[in-house]
Amino acid sequence: MNSMENLEKQLICPICLEIFTKPVVILPCQHNLCRKCANDVFTVKHCVHIRLNISRLLWFALFKGLFWVCFLPSSSSSSSTPASERKEESPMCAVHEGEKINIYCVTHGVPTCSMCKVFGEHKDCEVAPISSIFQTKKSELSDGIAMMVGNNDRMQGIVSQLEEACRVIEENGRRQKTLVCEKFDLLYSVLEGKKRDMSQKVTSEQDEKLTYIRGLNKKYGEHLEESCKMVEHGIQNMEEPEMALFLQNTKPLLKKLTDACSTAHLDKVERGYENMDHFSVEFTKEGRALKSLDFLQGERRLQ
Repeated sequence: MNSMENLEKQLICPICLEIFTKPVVILPCQHNLCRKCANDVFTVKHCVHIRLNISRLLWFALFKGLFWVCFLPSSSSSSSTPASERKEESPMCAVHEGEKINIYCVTHGVPTCSMCKVFGEHKDCEVAPISSIFQTKKSELSDGIAMMVGNNDRMQGIVSQLEEACRVIEENGRRQKTLVCEKFDLLYSVLEGKKRDMSQKVTSEQDEKLTYIRGLNKKYGEHLEESCKMVEHGIQNMEEPEMALFLQNTKPLLKKLTDACSTAHLDKVERGYENMDHFSVEFTKEGRALKSLDFLQGERRLQ
Protein backbone atom coordinates (compact mmCIF):
# COMPACT_ATOMS: atom_id res chain seq x y z
CA MET A 1 0.00 0.00 0.00
CA ASN A 2 2.83 2.36 0.86
CA SER A 3 4.58 1.54 -2.42
CA MET A 4 1.42 2.37 -4.39
CA GLU A 5 1.09 5.67 -2.56
CA ASN A 6 4.71 6.52 -3.30
CA LEU A 7 4.21 5.67 -6.95
CA GLU A 8 1.07 7.80 -7.10
CA LYS A 9 2.94 10.73 -5.53
CA GLN A 10 5.64 10.43 -8.16
CA LEU A 11 3.01 10.69 -10.89
CA ILE A 12 1.34 13.80 -9.41
CA CYS A 13 2.35 17.26 -10.63
CA PRO A 14 3.17 19.41 -7.58
CA ILE A 15 1.57 22.42 -9.34
CA CYS A 16 -1.84 21.21 -10.60
CA LEU A 17 -1.87 18.17 -8.23
CA GLU A 18 -3.04 16.04 -11.15
CA ILE A 19 -1.37 13.12 -12.87
CA PHE A 20 1.17 14.37 -15.36
CA THR A 21 -0.33 15.06 -18.75
CA LYS A 22 3.03 15.65 -20.32
CA PRO A 23 5.95 14.93 -17.97
CA VAL A 24 8.99 17.05 -18.42
CA VAL A 25 12.33 17.10 -16.65
CA ILE A 26 12.98 20.55 -15.20
CA LEU A 27 16.38 20.04 -13.57
CA PRO A 28 19.12 17.42 -13.54
CA CYS A 29 17.61 16.28 -10.18
CA GLN A 30 14.95 14.62 -12.38
CA HIS A 31 11.92 16.16 -10.52
CA ASN A 32 8.96 16.56 -12.86
CA LEU A 33 6.34 19.14 -13.72
CA CYS A 34 3.60 19.25 -16.34
CA ARG A 35 4.84 21.27 -19.27
CA LYS A 36 1.68 23.42 -19.20
CA CYS A 37 2.14 24.09 -15.47
CA ALA A 38 5.75 25.03 -15.99
CA ASN A 39 4.81 27.45 -18.78
CA ASP A 40 1.88 28.97 -16.84
CA VAL A 41 3.49 29.38 -13.43
CA PHE A 42 7.10 30.30 -14.06
CA THR A 43 9.51 31.16 -16.72
CA VAL A 44 12.83 29.49 -16.11
CA LYS A 45 15.55 32.05 -16.56
CA HIS A 46 18.55 30.49 -14.94
CA CYS A 47 19.26 27.40 -12.94
CA VAL A 48 21.87 26.56 -10.37
CA HIS A 49 23.93 24.74 -12.97
CA ILE A 50 24.75 28.05 -14.74
CA ARG A 51 26.67 29.35 -11.72
CA LEU A 52 25.26 32.90 -11.97
CA ASN A 53 25.97 35.33 -9.09
CA ILE A 54 23.43 34.42 -6.36
CA SER A 55 22.81 38.07 -5.50
CA ARG A 56 21.11 38.45 -8.86
CA LEU A 57 18.71 35.52 -8.40
CA LEU A 58 15.40 35.08 -6.67
CA TRP A 59 15.32 31.65 -5.12
CA PHE A 60 12.30 29.73 -3.91
CA ALA A 61 12.28 26.48 -2.11
CA LEU A 62 9.70 24.17 -3.59
CA PHE A 63 8.57 20.74 -2.77
CA LYS A 64 9.96 20.90 0.77
CA GLY A 65 13.55 21.42 -0.24
CA LEU A 66 13.67 18.69 -2.84
CA PHE A 67 15.19 20.98 -5.48
CA TRP A 68 15.94 24.65 -6.22
CA VAL A 69 14.64 26.63 -9.14
CA CYS A 70 15.41 30.18 -10.17
CA PHE A 71 12.28 32.09 -11.17
CA LEU A 72 11.43 35.38 -12.79
CA PRO A 73 7.87 36.68 -12.97
CA SER A 74 5.79 34.93 -15.58
CA SER A 75 5.34 36.48 -18.96
CA SER A 76 1.84 37.57 -17.97
CA SER A 77 3.24 39.87 -15.29
CA SER A 78 5.44 41.61 -17.80
CA SER A 79 2.66 42.17 -20.30
CA SER A 80 1.97 45.56 -18.81
CA THR A 81 5.33 46.85 -20.07
CA PRO A 82 4.74 49.40 -22.84
CA ALA A 83 5.50 48.08 -26.29
CA SER A 84 7.95 50.95 -26.86
CA GLU A 85 10.07 49.71 -23.92
CA ARG A 86 10.09 46.05 -24.95
CA LYS A 87 13.20 44.70 -26.59
CA GLU A 88 13.02 42.73 -29.77
CA GLU A 89 11.79 39.19 -29.26
CA SER A 90 14.52 36.65 -28.60
CA PRO A 91 15.01 33.90 -31.16
CA MET A 92 13.25 30.64 -30.33
CA CYS A 93 14.82 27.21 -29.98
CA ALA A 94 14.52 25.15 -33.13
CA VAL A 95 14.33 21.92 -31.12
CA HIS A 96 11.95 22.84 -28.30
CA GLU A 97 8.89 24.66 -29.54
CA GLY A 98 8.06 27.82 -27.64
CA GLU A 99 11.38 27.90 -25.78
CA LYS A 100 13.43 31.06 -26.04
CA ILE A 101 17.16 30.87 -26.51
CA ASN A 102 18.30 32.13 -23.13
CA ILE A 103 21.60 30.39 -22.26
CA TYR A 104 24.91 29.85 -23.96
CA CYS A 105 26.66 26.49 -24.35
CA VAL A 106 30.30 27.21 -23.57
CA THR A 107 31.35 23.72 -24.64
CA HIS A 108 30.00 24.02 -28.18
CA GLY A 109 30.07 27.80 -28.39
CA VAL A 110 26.41 28.19 -29.42
CA PRO A 111 23.35 29.82 -27.82
CA THR A 112 20.61 27.43 -26.81
CA CYS A 113 17.59 27.12 -24.51
CA SER A 114 17.20 25.85 -20.95
CA MET A 115 15.39 22.72 -22.09
CA CYS A 116 18.39 21.75 -24.24
CA LYS A 117 20.54 22.02 -21.13
CA VAL A 118 18.15 20.03 -18.94
CA PHE A 119 17.49 17.05 -21.19
CA GLY A 120 18.69 18.00 -24.68
CA GLU A 121 21.95 17.60 -26.53
CA HIS A 122 23.67 20.11 -24.21
CA LYS A 123 22.78 18.41 -20.91
CA ASP A 124 26.41 17.46 -20.24
CA CYS A 125 27.85 20.77 -21.43
CA GLU A 126 29.05 23.78 -19.51
CA VAL A 127 26.65 26.70 -19.94
CA ALA A 128 26.59 30.34 -18.94
CA PRO A 129 24.05 33.20 -18.88
CA ILE A 130 23.57 34.57 -22.34
CA SER A 131 23.94 38.12 -20.98
CA SER A 132 27.45 37.51 -19.65
CA ILE A 133 28.51 35.76 -22.85
CA PHE A 134 26.89 38.59 -24.79
CA GLN A 135 29.11 41.13 -23.06
CA THR A 136 32.16 38.89 -23.41
CA LYS A 137 31.57 38.24 -27.10
CA LYS A 138 30.69 41.87 -27.67
CA SER A 139 33.99 42.85 -26.07
CA GLU A 140 35.78 40.26 -28.16
CA LEU A 141 34.09 41.53 -31.31
CA SER A 142 34.88 45.12 -30.34
CA ASP A 143 38.49 44.16 -29.75
CA GLY A 144 38.53 42.27 -33.04
CA ILE A 145 37.08 45.25 -34.87
CA ALA A 146 39.59 47.57 -33.20
CA MET A 147 42.38 45.19 -34.10
CA MET A 148 41.11 45.00 -37.67
CA VAL A 149 40.84 48.78 -37.88
CA GLY A 150 44.41 49.04 -36.63
CA ASN A 151 45.44 46.35 -39.07
CA ASN A 152 43.63 48.18 -41.87
CA ASP A 153 45.46 51.38 -40.93
CA ARG A 154 48.72 49.46 -41.04
CA MET A 155 47.80 47.89 -44.37
CA GLN A 156 46.80 51.31 -45.71
CA GLY A 157 50.20 52.58 -44.62
CA ILE A 158 51.85 49.70 -46.44
CA VAL A 159 49.72 50.35 -49.53
CA SER A 160 50.72 54.03 -49.44
CA GLN A 161 54.37 53.03 -49.06
CA LEU A 162 54.10 50.62 -51.98
CA GLU A 163 52.40 53.26 -54.14
CA GLU A 164 55.17 55.70 -53.22
CA ALA A 165 57.74 53.00 -54.02
CA CYS A 166 56.13 52.53 -57.45
CA ARG A 167 56.30 56.26 -58.09
CA VAL A 168 59.95 56.45 -56.99
CA ILE A 169 60.85 53.39 -59.09
CA GLU A 170 59.23 54.93 -62.17
CA GLU A 171 61.00 58.23 -61.55
CA ASN A 172 64.36 56.54 -60.93
CA GLY A 173 63.88 54.35 -63.99
CA ARG A 174 63.21 57.37 -66.20
CA ARG A 175 66.23 59.19 -64.79
CA GLN A 176 68.57 56.24 -65.24
CA LYS A 177 67.35 55.60 -68.79
CA THR A 178 68.02 59.24 -69.58
CA LEU A 179 71.55 58.94 -68.15
CA VAL A 180 72.21 55.73 -70.09
CA CYS A 181 70.98 57.35 -73.32
CA GLU A 182 73.20 60.36 -72.66
CA LYS A 183 76.23 58.08 -72.21
CA PHE A 184 75.46 56.29 -75.45
CA ASP A 185 74.90 59.58 -77.24
CA LEU A 186 78.34 60.69 -76.01
CA LEU A 187 79.82 57.42 -77.23
CA TYR A 188 78.04 57.88 -80.56
CA SER A 189 79.48 61.39 -80.85
CA VAL A 190 83.00 60.10 -80.15
CA LEU A 191 82.59 57.37 -82.77
CA GLU A 192 81.09 59.81 -85.24
CA GLY A 193 83.97 62.23 -84.67
CA LYS A 194 86.54 59.47 -85.10
CA LYS A 195 84.81 58.23 -88.22
CA ARG A 196 84.73 61.73 -89.62
CA ASP A 197 88.46 62.30 -88.91
CA MET A 198 89.56 58.98 -90.39
CA SER A 199 87.31 59.41 -93.41
CA GLN A 200 88.77 62.87 -93.91
CA LYS A 201 92.30 61.45 -93.95
CA VAL A 202 91.32 58.95 -96.63
CA THR A 203 89.56 61.66 -98.62
CA SER A 204 92.53 64.04 -98.34
CA GLU A 205 95.02 61.49 -99.67
CA GLN A 206 92.57 60.38 -102.30
CA ASP A 207 92.13 63.96 -103.53
CA GLU A 208 95.88 64.53 -103.42
CA LYS A 209 96.62 61.47 -105.54
CA LEU A 210 93.80 62.22 -107.93
CA THR A 211 95.06 65.77 -108.42
CA TYR A 212 98.57 64.52 -109.10
CA ILE A 213 97.46 61.77 -111.49
CA ARG A 214 95.11 64.08 -113.32
CA GLY A 215 97.87 66.68 -113.71
CA LEU A 216 100.28 64.04 -114.93
CA ASN A 217 97.64 62.72 -117.27
CA LYS A 218 97.21 66.19 -118.71
CA LYS A 219 100.96 66.53 -119.32
CA TYR A 220 101.12 63.17 -121.03
CA GLY A 221 98.11 64.15 -123.10
CA GLU A 222 99.75 67.39 -124.19
CA HIS A 223 102.98 65.54 -125.02
CA LEU A 224 101.00 63.00 -127.03
CA GLU A 225 99.28 65.78 -128.93
CA GLU A 226 102.65 67.38 -129.80
CA SER A 227 103.99 64.02 -130.89
CA CYS A 228 101.00 63.50 -133.16
CA LYS A 229 101.60 66.89 -134.74
CA MET A 230 105.27 65.99 -135.30
CA VAL A 231 104.24 62.75 -136.96
CA GLU A 232 101.82 64.61 -139.20
CA HIS A 233 104.47 67.24 -140.02
CA GLY A 234 106.99 64.47 -140.81
CA ILE A 235 104.51 62.77 -143.12
CA GLN A 236 103.92 66.05 -144.96
CA ASN A 237 107.66 66.55 -145.28
CA MET A 238 108.01 63.03 -146.72
CA GLU A 239 105.80 64.14 -149.58
CA GLU A 240 108.10 67.08 -150.46
CA PRO A 241 109.26 66.46 -154.09
CA GLU A 242 112.05 69.00 -154.01
CA MET A 243 115.08 67.25 -152.57
CA ALA A 244 116.91 70.37 -151.49
CA LEU A 245 113.89 71.70 -149.68
CA PHE A 246 113.26 68.23 -148.16
CA LEU A 247 116.78 68.07 -146.78
CA GLN A 248 116.59 71.61 -145.54
CA ASN A 249 113.40 70.82 -143.53
CA THR A 250 114.40 67.35 -142.43
CA LYS A 251 117.27 68.28 -140.07
CA PRO A 252 115.20 70.41 -137.62
CA LEU A 253 112.29 67.99 -137.98
CA LEU A 254 114.43 65.03 -136.95
CA LYS A 255 115.62 66.94 -133.90
CA LYS A 256 112.02 67.71 -132.93
CA LEU A 257 111.02 64.06 -133.45
CA THR A 258 113.92 62.93 -131.28
CA ASP A 259 112.95 65.36 -128.56
CA ALA A 260 109.29 64.36 -128.81
CA CYS A 261 110.16 60.69 -128.32
CA SER A 262 111.81 61.48 -125.01
CA THR A 263 109.56 61.50 -121.93
CA ALA A 264 112.30 62.02 -119.42
CA HIS A 265 110.81 65.33 -118.42
CA LEU A 266 107.52 63.63 -117.46
CA ASP A 267 107.01 62.00 -114.02
CA LYS A 268 106.53 58.29 -113.79
CA VAL A 269 103.79 56.83 -111.55
CA GLU A 270 105.25 54.53 -108.94
CA ARG A 271 104.01 50.96 -108.71
CA GLY A 272 101.14 50.70 -106.21
CA TYR A 273 100.69 54.47 -106.10
CA GLU A 274 96.94 54.02 -106.43
CA ASN A 275 96.81 51.59 -103.51
CA MET A 276 94.96 52.86 -100.38
CA ASP A 277 95.31 49.76 -98.21
CA HIS A 278 97.36 51.61 -95.61
CA PHE A 279 94.04 53.08 -94.43
CA SER A 280 92.71 49.65 -93.40
CA VAL A 281 91.16 49.34 -89.94
CA GLU A 282 90.55 46.45 -87.53
CA PHE A 283 87.97 46.98 -84.81
CA THR A 284 87.56 43.40 -83.56
CA LYS A 285 88.96 44.25 -80.14
CA GLU A 286 86.90 47.41 -79.94
CA GLY A 287 83.82 45.47 -81.08
CA ARG A 288 84.27 43.01 -78.24
CA ALA A 289 84.64 45.94 -75.88
CA LEU A 290 81.42 47.46 -77.18
CA LYS A 291 79.59 44.16 -76.85
CA SER A 292 80.78 43.90 -73.25
CA LEU A 293 79.28 47.26 -72.34
CA ASP A 294 77.21 46.85 -69.18
CA PHE A 295 76.21 48.57 -65.98
CA LEU A 296 78.82 49.13 -63.29
CA GLN A 297 79.04 46.40 -60.70
CA GLY A 298 80.34 46.30 -57.15
CA GLU A 299 83.34 48.50 -56.39
CA ARG A 300 83.34 50.09 -59.85
CA ARG A 301 79.92 51.53 -59.14
CA LEU A 302 81.13 53.10 -55.89
CA GLN A 303 84.17 54.78 -57.44
